[in-house]
Amino acid sequence: MVMAPIRKQAVLTEEPPFVGKDRASIKMSNKKMRLFIASRKMATTKHSGISKAVTGLPIKIGLKVFKTESKTSTSKMPVRKGAAAKRRSTIGNSVPLPTIAPPKKSKKSENNTSSIRHSTSRVSTTRVSILPVQPTTAPGVVLAFGQGDVGQLGLGSEVMERSRPALIPNLDNVTDVCAGGMHTICISSSGAVITFGCNDDGALGRDTSEEGSEFKPISVELPDKAVQVSAGDSHSAALLEDGRVFAWGSFRDIHGTMGLTKDGIQNKPLELFSRIKVTKIASGIDHLVMLTEDGQLFTCGCGEQGQLGRVPERGAGRGDSRRGIGYLLEPALVKLHPRVKVEFDDVWAAGYSTYAREKSQGHIYVFGLNNYNQLGTVHVLGRKEYGRLGLGKDCEDAKVPTVVPLLKNFKCVDVACGTAVSFAVTIKGELYSWGMGTNGQLGSGDDADLYEPALVQGKQLEGRSVLRATAGGQHTVVIATPARL
Repeated sequence: MVMAPIRKQAVLTEEPPFVGKDRASIKMSNKKMRLFIASRKMATTKHSGISKAVTGLPIKIGLKVFKTESKTSTSKMPVRKGAAAKRRSTIGNSVPLPTIAPPKKSKKSENNTSSIRHSTSRVSTTRVSILPVQPTTAPGVVLAFGQGDVGQLGLGSEVMERSRPALIPNLDNVTDVCAGGMHTICISSSGAVITFGCNDDGALGRDTSEEGSEFKPISVELPDKAVQVSAGDSHSAALLEDGRVFAWGSFRDIHGTMGLTKDGIQNKPLELFSRIKVTKIASGIDHLVMLTEDGQLFTCGCGEQGQLGRVPERGAGRGDSRRGIGYLLEPALVKLHPRVKVEFDDVWAAGYSTYAREKSQGHIYVFGLNNYNQLGTVHVLGRKEYGRLGLGKDCEDAKVPTVVPLLKNFKCVDVACGTAVSFAVTIKGELYSWGMGTNGQLGSGDDADLYEPALVQGKQLEGRSVLRATAGGQHTVVIATPARL
């Protein structure tokens, strides 16, 4: 079924659908962004009044934060792009979590994710104190589960679905991985970028004319070693060792495909910056954020929900600005205040929002979609459907950051969220999942929804520790190493 474009509105009310293709309805279109931060130094907050913004530019929210000190040391943890944020924790792990029950025989016939419409372009800037993070560099194997009908699992054309973690062959030394809408992108220990999955908008960055090639993990041609990758619904990006950023694929808005540049879809990697050195990248569903070495933010892509942080509401649509679509697709500087220069040292993106950390005081600035309270500070917040918050079956939507009870006594080192699923990785290398069980994306062995975190188990996880998790539209990918002693 092809979804007809919904008429353009000056003020949007909910999240936008992906328009123009049947596959869009099963991708990341209704990804409700919940920000998870397991902080090494937990913060006690006092809300002094939260004001809602209706422009595409960052504004401040009155939020006072008081940190408490902890002497317990932990290892350095990664920050993941688009789906979630991760921080270190020194909380004990004395409370056991439930184990997922054996697989059930029943199967859901379709994805019952609630329909979504346009969303208000609400922008907020939240300030909280957090600590520096470092990317994971230890190489490991890659496991995948969930829907694999277009090759996003990397398990071959015969595998349509996996409800338990499955080992992807010939991916033994991977240092970074990211799940897009219906594709996956990895970095090997040698710096090579490898992609597999849906390529109809050029998201793989390579030729897939050979039958079945999209189902196979194959490298992308780049001029240097990659150190980080990111992926959205239909685009991918790679940060190279020398600070250059290459991207490929396409962004989308309520009208359909926008293209990656004014020239349209890019099927091969295209350099975005020629003279600016970038230190980190992050992808939302349809936008890309870049952090430069001098602490500045550049954004490009769809700005309809304020996620670019530099486009007023009237200019957020591709036809709203006198400067045309190039104003959205060409990377441009995010300016918080004309007279005040704010320097950032970290950045990440959720589906329709962007998060950046101020270097001097560790404050978090946020801009983007906020109609379901997605723009928060720590723990979980947002919509409750299908158990995606992990707060139990009878919980309400979380309007403020809320601790997940069954995880509060665990040291969580990585978190991720997909369309309606969530994941947490403990310091022991255990993987927990909760949310919508359709398509096996929880790795539980069946399609039952989980309203609270439950341990993911499987033959391929035996003797292995999970380092990182990333969730796409209907699939999940993790990096694992031999079990820690």
